[in-house]
Amino acid sequence: MPSLEPFFTEWARRRPGQARSLERAAALMRALGLDAGRAPVLGVVGSKGKGAAATTAAAALSSAGLRTVLVTGPSFRSYRERVRVDGTSVADAELDALGARIDAARRGLPSVEESGGYLAPSGLFLVAGLLHAREVGADVCVLEAGMGGHRDELRLVGPEVVALGRVFAEHVGVLGDTVEEIAREKARVAGERTRALVRLPQTAGVAAEVDAALAGATGGRVRAEVVDPELPGVEPPPGLRPPGLSSASGVLGTAAAARMLDHLGRPPLDRERLHAVLGTLRLPGRLSRHTVPAGEARSGTGAGSAGKARSGTGAAPDAEVLVDSAIDRAGVAAALAHARGLWGRVDHVLLCLPDHKDVSGAVEVLGGLPVTAVRLPEAHLRFGHALPGHWDRMDADGLSRAALRSLGPRVLALGTVYFTGRVLEAVDAPTDRLFG
Repeated sequence: MPSLEPFFTEWARRRPGQARSLERAAALMRALGLDAGRAPVLGVVGSKGKGAAATTAAAALSSAGLRTVLVTGPSFRSYRERVRVDGTSVADAELDALGARIDAARRGLPSVEESGGYLAPSGLFLVAGLLHAREVGADVCVLEAGMGGHRDELRLVGPEVVALGRVFAEHVGVLGDTVEEIAREKARVAGERTRALVRLPQTAGVAAEVDAALAGATGGRVRAEVVDPELPGVEPPPGLRPPGLSSASGVLGTAAAARMLDHLGRPPLDRERLHAVLGTLRLPGRLSRHTVPAGEARSGTGAGSAGKARSGTGAAPDAEVLVDSAIDRAGVAAALAHARGLWGRVDHVLLCLPDHKDVSGAVEVLGGLPVTAVRLPEAHLRFGHALPGHWDRMDADGLSRAALRSLGPRVLALGTVYFTGRVLEAVDAPTDRLFG
């Protein structure tokens, strides 16, 4: 296991009222020499689907022969997954070395008290990705923002290309009080280096706010480019897009990658090579299907046959779980429809939604299905929302292969990534390699 202390030290020691400090993050990047001479960056922002868009963009760029570093979050089973080269997680020793370099530079900064804020873990993994890109001679970086916006470390990097997914009422009261305000804040990751912003279709109000924010951030140089997944001929074809609601994110990621190649003066995406790489794409926790074998899972991030996602061909296993990071009514409904399309029925649903997610919407969609509500131990998450009386309850620490198998042969597991990662761990799902 790699040491995670360099990434979490200041966050763990933060005091009430302290906030993340972009000024401190900028000083750290200068100390590491990342304020200049870095690989070109494609940044991904949005309310949902950022990971799918970022992973698809990285796969598309790799299909074009570019060495690509991908930074995403949260991780599924190991923090090594936060930084990948051509779809594959860094090794423990590599993450340790990156953390040591970051920690050495951090110790040379003024104290947290002097700077007025702490270094956030999500920003430090982003810094680790940029460092690793320099070490391995990467041609391009694909960086998934945290919440995104003017207060995100991605803005400090100044992405050359921005991919903006659909924006909805996630992080209300944090990034803004309305969807339009949230959209404006997310678009403000653009800056002086930005040469293109590619976005999915939005409501008229959101589109207007994005356009205004982009004009302000780039001095009017850049206008948003819209990619519509519903138009005929848009890449990739439906059969090579991620399933469910992530389908649009796959289109966005591919379009943003094509725009990055154009910016770099590279040849356009080759359809045959693009399709070959996207045919290998795996997105754990996004309508991913896994067997639930008898016995307990091995420790560590697995790549063995026990946890391999099934393609839907061959004999049906004794038990399966379909895992999706759905957090609202639309996501839960899409996942339920997908599960019924695969299996014809759902025997049980595991649902883990903290109070700040759309719990009411999930309750309505799931109706009279057998449901177990799962509580996570993370102190910052609250699980006090009223639930139907016939639902069961359990703590996340009780998740195991045996627990999953006891719920029936067809189980749908839905909820926050902190939860879906635990399910993937229980079934020993392979998460180290996403494509290739």
